[in-house]
Amino acid sequence: QVQLVESGGGLVQAGGSLRLSCAASASAYTFSAYALGWFRRAPGKERDFVAGISRSGNTAGYADSVKGRFTNSRDNAKNTVYLQMNELKPEDHAVYYCAAKLWASSNKSMAYEYWGQGTQVTVSS
Repeated sequence: QVQLVESGGGLVQAGGSLRLSCAASASAYTFSAYALGWFRRAPGKERDFVAGISRSGNTAGYADSVKGRFTNSRDNAKNTVYLQMNELKPEDHAVYYCAAKLWASSNKSMAYEYWGQGTQVTVSS
């Protein structure tokens, strides 16, 4: 069982930055067995893939809409994954969720076993 808790959301002006964190309640050994993903749900829309990172942290993938602006990283010693968000745009306004699945990462939300409760990101224009 893995519990995920996101933090770091808030209100920011367009062009600004935020760093989201997602802490996992698991042993370091267990955490390193999981790939992590970030998803977001904008008002009135479905939950969309944002970024994913491999178990080692050596490989990360991004949605086209955030590529070059967002950076996904993880610290397995701290059981934490991060999403650095730069050059934020009003269309980035959403609730952001982290999720975990065993082995390989995926851009499909259905593939993930564990989810955090979400953190709100609001971008003002």
